[in-house]
Amino acid sequence: MNREYENYTRCTRKPALVVGANGYMGSHVTKQLVASGRNVRILVRATSNTRSIDGLQVERYLGDVMDIESLKTAMRGCGTVFYSVVDTRAWLSDPAPLYRCNVEGLTNALDAAQSAGIERFVFTSSMATIGRVSDRPAGESDEFNWWDAAPHYIRSRVEAENTLLRYCRERGFGGIALCVANTYGPEDTQPTPHGALLWQAAVGKLPVAIDCAAPTVDIRDAAQAALLAERYGRVGERYIVANRFISQPDLYALAASRLGRKPPRTLKLGIAYAIATLNELVAKLAGRKDIKLCRDSIFLSEVFGPLDNAKIVNELGWKPRSIEESVRDAVAWFAEHRRQRV
Repeated sequence: MNREYENYTRCTRKPALVVGANGYMGSHVTKQLVASGRNVRILVRATSNTRSIDGLQVERYLGDVMDIESLKTAMRGCGTVFYSVVDTRAWLSDPAPLYRCNVEGLTNALDAAQSAGIERFVFTSSMATIGRVSDRPAGESDEFNWWDAAPHYIRSRVEAENTLLRYCRERGFGGIALCVANTYGPEDTQPTPHGALLWQAAVGKLPVAIDCAAPTVDIRDAAQAALLAERYGRVGERYIVANRFISQPDLYALAASRLGRKPPRTLKLGIAYAIATLNELVAKLAGRKDIKLCRDSIFLSEVFGPLDNAKIVNELGWKPRSIEESVRDAVAWFAEHRRQRV
């Protein structure tokens, strides 16, 4: 029996803690852990909407990533922490909350995990931390290289992942980073912004799709990647969790076809930027802040290129499903739960 497997089996004898279990990624990780028979704890805020995980056999702790004592309490006696807390509000005019949650919150969790003797810390990072290349799909060895162009949301995600990897490198911490693409699939309870857009396309209420493309992954496959990383992942490494690189028009056409609706019209990227610029100007004149339709939002829709998932496939045995299946199941779930209001 090798050391990695010994570490894994020792971890599984102890409870696993999911931090951010009410979110899209965290809820699916929690469900898969419970389904596998694990002893599962969750840490959520007292004000969190936990509809996505209510009814699961879990031990619930109340706390916050800015409260290190609540983290220590929840982690005490655990073997693995699955960490899926993130502030995704890229449109904020004041970026302080992004750094507070994404960097300071994670640092608190890392310190608490070291104090509690956590053996594995599986961190839900982002594809945004991968460097941009032009001649091939980007991989884990491509370091982040677009600081000057990156909005604060991206910078906060890169800083967070770098913090985790530094703890691994300098303190012998058992962390693993998952660089997750845009997630789609069923049980998008809140829903996520991109899930809401997919459903709007499915019911024919999305007028346009921007002429750009991005990597995608099924949320169930992303959660499975987290469990595989706990078992087989190498400490101090990052793994790209991405599958199909697909254009917005093609993605939303898939959704519209599920319910027999017409797909949205394609909007040229330059026109999208012009509309966003005008919207920012109008908002400024009106004294409004934090508008979602802004240039940063358009930029984040088109900045990512194809990603190479060979490392997680070969090392962890990850087998993602097709985007067609993800869209089919997402639309079916939304339809069943009558989510037209999104």
